[in-house]
Amino acid sequence: MKKIKKRQCVLIMTDTTRRDMLGCYGNRRMKTPNLDRLCEQGVRYDNAYCCQPVCGPARSSVFTGLAPHSNGVVSNCVPLGQNVRTLGQMLNDSGVHAAYIGKWHLDAADYFGSGVAPLGWDRDTWYDMKCYLGELTPEQRLMSRQSQTAYDESLTEDFTYAYRCTQRAVDFLDKHSDEDFLLVVSYDEPHGPCICPAPWNTMYENFRWDDNPNFTDDLSKKPFYQTLWAKDAINRSAEEINKPSKMLSLFLGCNSFVDKEIGRVIDSIDRNCPEALVIYTSDHGDMLGNHRLQMKNAACYREIANIPLIVRGGACGAVCSHMASHVDITPTILDYFNVPIPKIIEGKSMLWQIHNPELMLNEAVYTEWTRYEQDHDGFGGLQLMRAVTTRRYKLVIHLCDSDEFYDLQSDPYEINNIIDDNRYAQERNHLHDLLLEHMNTTRDVYRGYQWECRPWRKDKTARWENDGFTRQRNNEPLESRPLDYDTGLEVSAYSRQKTTNDEKN
Repeated sequence: MKKIKKRQCVLIMTDTTRRDMLGCYGNRRMKTPNLDRLCEQGVRYDNAYCCQPVCGPARSSVFTGLAPHSNGVVSNCVPLGQNVRTLGQMLNDSGVHAAYIGKWHLDAADYFGSGVAPLGWDRDTWYDMKCYLGELTPEQRLMSRQSQTAYDESLTEDFTYAYRCTQRAVDFLDKHSDEDFLLVVSYDEPHGPCICPAPWNTMYENFRWDDNPNFTDDLSKKPFYQTLWAKDAINRSAEEINKPSKMLSLFLGCNSFVDKEIGRVIDSIDRNCPEALVIYTSDHGDMLGNHRLQMKNAACYREIANIPLIVRGGACGAVCSHMASHVDITPTILDYFNVPIPKIIEGKSMLWQIHNPELMLNEAVYTEWTRYEQDHDGFGGLQLMRAVTTRRYKLVIHLCDSDEFYDLQSDPYEINNIIDDNRYAQERNHLHDLLLEHMNTTRDVYRGYQWECRPWRKDKTARWENDGFTRQRNNEPLESRPLDYDTGLEVSAYSRQKTTNDEKN
């Protein structure tokens, strides 16, 4: 009797890992041998983008297949919408074991989580950061949140969150190798406070990035908020901005440390379920001085939005240059497990592209920003941004500021903002039309004529009716068909011309 092949998937995620922090993306000064090995065995995506470059909203798209404005997580402090199902729920409803180990950041409890597994995820396996802190004494908790702990001679690997997540993942793989499952291993590392023991804590001493022209970007042709964001760095030289620092050294060292821990998970996968689909990504990046900026905010620069994405389980040692998005991960995993993809899902399955990376799935991908959470109002507060990126061009609209447009072929460092250059009007307007269509089809709750009527788009006229359509969620078969406001009967079409009271009278 032929043995039925098990369907097993391991999704590995790190926090704040830029593409150029992996050796396999071309920066051979980075010591990431395990992710490099995974890359050699799979497909490396060069143009993968997160949906919002900040922790919670980025993760919300990974685990729902919906943009943040659709699933409700427009900021770190806002939970998923009540009627939004996560990947774990959708798989569990179809009989697939879904286990989650690591940082979640989607329950709005606080940075560490609630310690309680959401619906659909294995309660016995659940291990968020609150669970980790619950294992520590008060003194150890303080140590776990101080960067200086990395230099404590008594620090050992098994104190770190990364180590304990890995150990639980290895135990899970040892116990469940004979069943179908999704295992998520979500590290907080290398995110600050960057706790990692020797030799990783000093591995990158005196490191500085290679020279990059956008370290000298004076931001004079960029949205005004970026000058505010840069603060006193606006007057610093490239040498002052891009210089060795203890914090950068520790951050990169922690990045190599978590690669070591990922290696333990990959080794366990190879022992227990070598044919499993393995996906690696990061939630977002960090500016680290590029464009004179630090951390992340309402921008779509490559440093924070163009994230690493590696998939093993299809083509081997291949590179995909087509556009990909975090929003595509949920439908890909559902497709892999032969679970029907709900109609409400906004991403697309990459399953066939993983086997043939030359095939195009997306012409464009979309990135957004709404605000920081209440605790971070000092970082900029309300910043409404929507962006669309293709392989050649990038358009970024800032509703309360000026806009950006880049030719990524001639300007890969995104320095020359050509938003007002009429020589690019056709290409710019095409991306603008794609973005407006995307905002409409996804029922972006922040859409309105202001996104359409930009100073550089002379052919657009403000209209109260916007495009005149009303749209209701199509979540069949997970939800029953909604009822029409005018008739009380089931809607005949989810997108339809809206009838106003004036028209009825």
